[in-house]
Amino acid sequence: MLTYSNAEQILKAIGEETRLKIISYLTIDSFCVCELVELLQMSQPSISQHLRRLRQVEIILEERRGKWIFYSLNKEHELYTLVLHLTSMLPSKKANIQSFVVEGKRVLCD
Repeated sequence: MLTYSNAEQILKAIGEETRLKIISYLTIDSFCVCELVELLQMSQPSISQHLRRLRQVEIILEERRGKWIFYSLNKEHELYTLVLHLTSMLPSKKANIQSFVVEGKRVLCD
């Protein structure tokens, strides 16, 4: 069962604009850091710090594919449905991803 303290930590972790954007992208697909850098137009260290914070509360998962690590939402997390509901009320990131693919930037890490 979720405790008030756990809920507070999770809500603090997702309650930041960049992390909300990352979560919004991850509702659509999994991404590596280099792709998130391009999508968010931020530095790799900055993106990595945001990902670290989301991993701490287990909202996201990492998966190693060769030498790259891809991030995805943790569908087993007790607040997964809340996260989906929250991101459904935010501006969609699908158009950003579509243009990202069209420009040939989808897999920068290969």
